Amino acid sequence: MARMQRLSGADWPHLLVQRAHEGQAIVRDDTDVALLLGTLKEAAREESVAVHAYVIAIDHLHLLATPSTDEGLSRLVQSVGRRYVAAHNRRHDRQGGLWSGRYRCTVMEAARYLLDGMVFVEQHALRSGDVQHLGEDRWSSVGHHLGLRVDPLIQDHPLFWALGNTPFEREAAWRRRLEEGLSSKKVAELSHAMHKGWALGSEEFLLKVQASVGRPVQPRPRGRPRRSEAMAGEAPKQGISLEKQ
Repeated sequence: MARMQRLSGADWPHLLVQRAHEGQAIVRDDTDVALLLGTLKEAAREESVAVHAYVIAIDHLHLLATPSTDEGLSRLVQSVGRRYVAAHNRRHDRQGGLWSGRYRCTVMEAARYLLDGMVFVEQHALRSGDVQHLGEDRWSSVGHHLGLRVDPLIQDHPLFWALGNTPFEREAAWRRRLEEGLSSKKVAELSHAMHKGWALGSEEFLLKVQASVGRPVQPRPRGRPRRSEAMAGEAPKQGISLEKQ
């Protein structure tokens, strides 16, 4: 079966996961994290990709980012793969690849899904049990958005800026949003779309994405098509019109 084309497009937010090969560690300590973040920052600048949120886990990386070109995000991942893996291998006296094949991603309609996507990313350490309290995760963008530090990798989306008129208001609003969290259904929706490569948004947005990428952007309903749908593809018989009366 042919591999389905990955969703990608300029000016759409993308929720991405890149996993390590066979559960290897992509980072082993804070020095590795600093090296990976520096590489990400340089690649994001070169490829004009705005990174809105990230989290680095031991064996995978999540990004929420908006590229300015159709190929920007793919080029960013390729650039990080080349530079970081080479530096990581030198530092740890190892050889070979680090990433497990292609990254997975979904594109989303910003107005409906961007802030939920940010929560999905910045709550990762809490959901996985790596930390017990908000702001404890030093390997994510959560500290930046809670006002605990300034992260030079982050370019905040206008929807985040709209949370308040001052940094204090935005930080307080974001803390409330993180404390509220996402429903298990919403987490599953975002995760499924990301891993399967489906788009998230209104019908109008989905049609726009589908026209752009030239392939289905949502899974087809299971089961046999309804009779009306099946008949739509048949030629009219004995003068019977399929048009609405």
